[in-house]
Amino acid sequence: MILDEIVAVKRKELRRAKEERTPNDLRAEARSAEPLRDFAGAIRQEGEVSIIAEIKRATPRIGVLRENLDAADLARRYQEGGARAISVLTDRVFFRGSAEDLQAARLAVNLPTLRKDFVIDEYQLWETRAMPADATLLIARLLEKRQMEEYLALAREELHLPILVETHTEKELELALDAGARLIGINNRDLETFQVSVETTARLRPLIPPGIAVVSESGFGRREDLDLLKHLQVDAALIGEELVKSPDPTRTLRELLHAHPRNPRRH
Repeated sequence: MILDEIVAVKRKELRRAKEERTPNDLRAEARSAEPLRDFAGAIRQEGEVSIIAEIKRATPRIGVLRENLDAADLARRYQEGGARAISVLTDRVFFRGSAEDLQAARLAVNLPTLRKDFVIDEYQLWETRAMPADATLLIARLLEKRQMEEYLALAREELHLPILVETHTEKELELALDAGARLIGINNRDLETFQVSVETTARLRPLIPPGIAVVSESGFGRREDLDLLKHLQVDAALIGEELVKSPDPTRTLRELLHAHPRNPRRH
């Protein structure tokens, strides 16, 4: 299974990373990093479904999504189109991403950035804060309850880093809620079969109590999809492949949002 391969590679990468930059050095960098932008506040807009626009160079399933992708330029196009936040894949081996992509995107706009990677060690949370990214992802499927509780507590109490916990099943959602997650992602893509169904969000959304921000991930390409999410009282949609592959991401975003052209906000 692809997740097993990814985790095996992550373990090797972590061993090398800890040799090159010790946990103590990394913690010192994280504590001196610049202030974070408000990710949760950006995506929670009364009566709207916000879009988190993703920068993703490739996927294991499809391969390269956009030749010669310029992370800074794409981030600016996303901001001009009305995105509320930017998600950046930083996995190198399977998605061809990098911390440099995230840093370039964040410097180019004034939107908060979400780091998407495969977190299996608290070292990666400190790494995220040091980049700096304004939020990061935990995949419930990869973690035991104790790990998730520890990572959420570290993020909340020391790093002040928002964590989006990604779920796909009722069991994963229960795990995330029991661990204290305040930002829940519902991935419409089954990571075993790669089949996508927005029905996953329709099924899980009613199980999430009030006061918790909800992000629906994968499978969006039409305005009608966002209308459904609004009906389901979902706060944001995370959209990647549709935007990355678009010849005009700004226009695609505006069409999805029914937004009129506006002047981009300056950094």
